[in-house]
Amino acid sequence: MPTAKTKSKTKTKKRWVAKVTTDSTHPPEGLFNKDAATVARTLASKKVSPKGLGSGMRMLTYFINRAGRNLPATRRHELERAKKLLSQRIQKEKSRKAA
Repeated sequence: MPTAKTKSKTKTKKRWVAKVTTDSTHPPEGLFNKDAATVARTLASKKVSPKGLGSGMRMLTYFINRAGRNLPATRRHELERAKKLLSQRIQKEKSRKAA
């Protein structure tokens, strides 16, 4: 008796970030192709993130999520370094405000 080929039951996951169409912030063109220090410094500026450092962190995380699997490993690593630098900046600001 021939066996029927079973279809894979794994469903492709839909990513929420693909549906987002907001246009509230405008980081400079090509910013996310630069080195980690430049990305972190630019996203921390009031011009790009008027609501504060947390807004810059959200923009960076959003970009990484939006790129998904299409983001090369070297670029992802550099952007993760930028996230770390921005996070340190946020912690420094919080400790300065607490003092």
